[in-house]
Amino acid sequence: MRREGSALAGVGVVTMKELADNLASWRMRLLEALIFLTGAWAVYTTIGAVKEVVGESSIVFLILFTSAQEGFLSFLSFLGILIPIIAIALGFDSVNSEFNQRTMSRLLAQPIYRDALLFGKFLAGLSTIAITLTALWLFVIGLGILFLGLPPNTEEVLRALAFLLASIAYGGVWLALAMLFSVIFRSAATAALAALAAWLLFAFFWMMLARQVADAVAPLDPYRLLDSALTHEALFNSLARISPNFVYTEVTQAFLNPGLRTFSIGGELALRQGGGAIPNAPLPFMESLALVWPQLTGMLAGFIVLFTIAYALFQRQEVRA
Repeated sequence: MRREGSALAGVGVVTMKELADNLASWRMRLLEALIFLTGAWAVYTTIGAVKEVVGESSIVFLILFTSAQEGFLSFLSFLGILIPIIAIALGFDSVNSEFNQRTMSRLLAQPIYRDALLFGKFLAGLSTIAITLTALWLFVIGLGILFLGLPPNTEEVLRALAFLLASIAYGGVWLALAMLFSVIFRSAATAALAALAAWLLFAFFWMMLARQVADAVAPLDPYRLLDSALTHEALFNSLARISPNFVYTEVTQAFLNPGLRTFSIGGELALRQGGGAIPNAPLPFMESLALVWPQLTGMLAGFIVLFTIAYALFQRQEVRA
């Protein structure tokens, strides 16, 4: 019990110290400025389109996150790109910098255990992401109220809040991956390049690879078109969901688009054959949550597994100067 109490106390000390360093660093200030500028621009370019549907749609505020003028990215698309960059920037040198500055052995000579050090650094990074995204979320909601002249309803607030929590969890996946590379590689530059390479793979190339594998393993059969199409789509979705970007897209689509009822062709056919569902009718929030619950739990499991691997490797490393 004595060691457990000391470890917990160490987690708090490390978390607060790292959080203060993160929020006060010029690196974080530059990233925050980039996020707020791009977020404000994305929302500003959609205000005109949103004003046109005021009174016609019950999800006006949700459209702020998903719509975009031609030639511009939506706010959701900006977040899908920027959240991993923030997480990687916070995590790529979180551990190896202590080795490179020769402070790791002196730090662990204090009454701070290895698990407290790693947990504290991760919680500080995740808290920084949460603070940044929450401020940005409130900023977007405030812009919407200012330009549209009406507040969001309860359903919109619930869905927007779920979108915020999913975005924080998405950032946690990339933070855990960046910290894993920070544990594996002693060079901060190598860790950063490895994390960025993983992001580029999943953001731009993984869907093409998944499609090619699905085409090769489960090609479409013109004599059994429906069955082969369902098998092909199931395989593609299974492979695509290895990518955090794809999972995050599915989760945010379900929360920000209440009319979305399924992600698969088979599910759409089942809904049409059932005849009980009105096409494009909005789902209640709890049904949308149930739709993406497997994706949400998978995303949470992803950063737990990545952090566990980093933890196991860190426990085996030599820390003496």
